[in-house]
Amino acid sequence: MSYSTIRKLLISLSGFLALLSISASSAPYLVNPGDVLRVDVWNEDLLSRDVLVRPDGFISLPMIGEIDTTGRTPSNVSDAIAQALSTYMKDTPQVIVSVQGVEGNKIYVVGKVIRPGEYKITSDTDIVQALALAGGLNTFAAENDILVLRRETDGTQVSIPFEYATVQGGEEMHTNIVLRSRDIVVVP
Repeated sequence: MSYSTIRKLLISLSGFLALLSISASSAPYLVNPGDVLRVDVWNEDLLSRDVLVRPDGFISLPMIGEIDTTGRTPSNVSDAIAQALSTYMKDTPQVIVSVQGVEGNKIYVVGKVIRPGEYKITSDTDIVQALALAGGLNTFAAENDILVLRRETDGTQVSIPFEYATVQGGEEMHTNIVLRSRDIVVVP
């Protein structure tokens, strides 16, 4: 085998190993606006229901009114509902919240890609995977000027640079970050 072939194999292998280490450290799922949640209150069928997370991150339930789901896992939302219901019940109820639909877990890829648009993601998705979902870069894309726009919980927006050619060459693999819900990948 030639040096070039061996180098390509080693680069591919190191990329595969990097992806394995990223998938092993996935963060817990956070509820997003647009998600459909199933709220089950044990022995209280009238309080159990499917609810849609509103654009402001709140859900509405009988007796307790509104619960903020922003930045919370389904388990955190369960705890908040149980706490709110406990003021109306003799004992703290058992509440289970499960995600029925991840309609709010979306990323956006815009600019010079084959299929720009909104993409629903159901698992950890990094920048290269997002570009693949969008059909790849088109001929005129500035592959080393890609940005990820991310809105932080405090409302500020940050810009994260990404150089596709560097990652494609097997270098700087740590820059191929896992995207968060509502991230925007901009390909100039």
